[in-house]
Amino acid sequence: MKYVRIGGYGPGIVTIGGGLTRVASPSFLTVHPTLPVLYAVGELQRGWLTAFTAEGTLQPLDERPSEGADPCHIAVDPEGALLAVANYGDGTATLYRLDERGAFAGDPIVLRHAGSGPVAGRQEGSHAHEAVFHDGVLHVSDLGTDEIRRYRHDGTPLEPITMPPGTGPRHFAFAGSRLYVTGELDGSVTLVEGDRRTSVPASRRPGENMPSHLHLEGDLVYVGNRGPDTVSVLRAADLSPVAEVPTGGVWPRHFAIDGDRMYVANQRSDQVTVLALRDGVPEPTGEAHEVESPSCVLVQ
Repeated sequence: MKYVRIGGYGPGIVTIGGGLTRVASPSFLTVHPTLPVLYAVGELQRGWLTAFTAEGTLQPLDERPSEGADPCHIAVDPEGALLAVANYGDGTATLYRLDERGAFAGDPIVLRHAGSGPVAGRQEGSHAHEAVFHDGVLHVSDLGTDEIRRYRHDGTPLEPITMPPGTGPRHFAFAGSRLYVTGELDGSVTLVEGDRRTSVPASRRPGENMPSHLHLEGDLVYVGNRGPDTVSVLRAADLSPVAEVPTGGVWPRHFAIDGDRMYVANQRSDQVTVLALRDGVPEPTGEAHEVESPSCVLVQ
């Protein structure tokens, strides 16, 4: 049985059709690759990480500090041995070992960073935004320093991938050696292939756009657009446009795809809308779920 879990800035984790697990500001969720364990960050108040057993209802398993301010993203490596969290407030990324139950083990590896960028008010310092494990390396987007930071699993830093000044890299995804990055500050999507960069506007609608989540599905790239309140569909090969579709809500912070359905967390309209995918293009279904300030969708 699949569960659709919603994290956000409301009273807890909402399971569609399954009630509420009360926990403070669980703004991002992920799952263990082999165990029935769900992880959540607590972005407001103090920075924290909570592990839950996730066989139907969620039951607390373990909790640890995020070791940074405003944790906003969490990821587990494909082997299920490491968990990484990105702390937006101070740019710190943190690595925790996981034991055979999926609980936190030992002392964390804390990866602090410094730097800035040219956009006043947004790039005064480091702001880690997403953590992704790929090819044995931890990658961390840094909105404040226009970098995709890179680390070995023991925390040893590697040469970062640099983005143009003022990009504000937010979410990103890999397809083999190709890297796709949303620029929150310049409204872009960029394809990085070695030294070659292809950059296009994430939205073709007029007005300001702050792209949020990016997802690869087959030969298509999906991008959430905050401002236009749309999802853009681009071809992965060259970022050429396929479609741009309204989400049916306001401020699409995150989305998840499950087969032929897309669930969109529209943060400012307090709803998760459901879109049907037809030939890869989202279409409205009229289905929506009321959730206070949703910021993450997880299909488990």
